[in-house]
Amino acid sequence: MVAQTDLRKTNMTEIVALVDYGAGNLHSVHNALKAAGANVAVTADPNVVRAADRIVLPGVGSFKACAEGLHSIAGMVEAMTERVHIGGAPFLGICVGMQLLGDRGLEHGTTPGLGWIPGEVRLIKPADPAIKIPHMGWNDVAPLPHAKDHAVIEEGEAYFLHSYHFAAKNPSDIAAMTDHGEGLVAAIARENILGVQYHPEKSQTYGLATLTRFLEWKV
Repeated sequence: MVAQTDLRKTNMTEIVALVDYGAGNLHSVHNALKAAGANVAVTADPNVVRAADRIVLPGVGSFKACAEGLHSIAGMVEAMTERVHIGGAPFLGICVGMQLLGDRGLEHGTTPGLGWIPGEVRLIKPADPAIKIPHMGWNDVAPLPHAKDHAVIEEGEAYFLHSYHFAAKNPSDIAAMTDHGEGLVAAIARENILGVQYHPEKSQTYGLATLTRFLEWKV
């Protein structure tokens, strides 16, 4: 458990709630957000999430395990939904934290997601058997034409590590793509909701710039 940041807030400092539900990349995301200048509250308290200015949902491992971990915290999903959909707080999901935005995941059976952005999370199945799974390492992030002016997502190279991918129902929700034997979603976005499949906390200069732009994002 990472020690919680002092929640006293001034008019000049926003609180970024980093949701602690046991995700394996919690510590590294916390450190990256701090390096980007964020005032981070690592929290499993729904009331802190309701009061936050921005919310970040990390995640690594299986969709099923992450979904169960998130739902195991009483009131957390409700607090996130209230703050994001009613309060309009900017939201960032990272890796499996992005995948959880979908309707369901198909890893270890079918597991419901948050249903915030229509789509499902499927196993990567490249046509070329020489393409290795998981998709691991540095790869391009290519914004789509309709998302070229997005305030957070920019063209660059980021670090990926995943075996499942987000199959979005609506092309307009796809902000950027990458390629690993086939086109894979690198980022999704809808209004104040953003998700990235890559790991900004492992993507050095590009990843830090992503987090900095998220902290400055006005929706």
